[in-house]
Amino acid sequence: MNIGYARISTTDQNLDLQIDALRNAGCERIYTETASGARDERPELARMTDTLRAGDVLTVWRLDRLGRSTQHLIGLVNDLADRGVQFRSLTEHLDTTTPGGVLVFTVFAGVAQFERDLIRERTKAGIEAARLRGRRGGRPRKLTPNQARELRQLHASHTISVANLCRMYGISKTTLYRITTQGQVQKL
Repeated sequence: MNIGYARISTTDQNLDLQIDALRNAGCERIYTETASGARDERPELARMTDTLRAGDVLTVWRLDRLGRSTQHLIGLVNDLADRGVQFRSLTEHLDTTTPGGVLVFTVFAGVAQFERDLIRERTKAGIEAARLRGRRGGRPRKLTPNQARELRQLHASHTISVANLCRMYGISKTTLYRITTQGQVQKL
């Protein structure tokens, strides 16, 4: 059976273009959904994948309608292939029902993995280069070292309430307690 899946991200968009293309491609059943592609929870996608059986073909108008990322898309298509379900994307002319389509998808999967590895490598190199230049990651500190020292002294003196100290320095209680306990050994 040829099954179609169409998705739009917002109610301002229209499914008609995708549905027409899927019908013209011979889809006998079409699942539709209005949900962001970045969402993990897509009930219609889950329902559709549960109904797919060996010998079925899943057809989408475009790859980005199905997967929230390249990694997610490849994982999903590989899972379908393990179950004997083939895959077609109309816009990209990707079709795993043919040997050439399987080859193209395999190359696509390899390129995606290579891209992920390069990104990971560049990120690690960038972090290391910044560290060697003396830069630290994370958000900027809320208080200067002098302000933190002053805050610790005021807090230890118990002359000003925690709420007032937080208001004076424009910080939360969590930040106050983090700053005032820095360097102290925590007892369990």
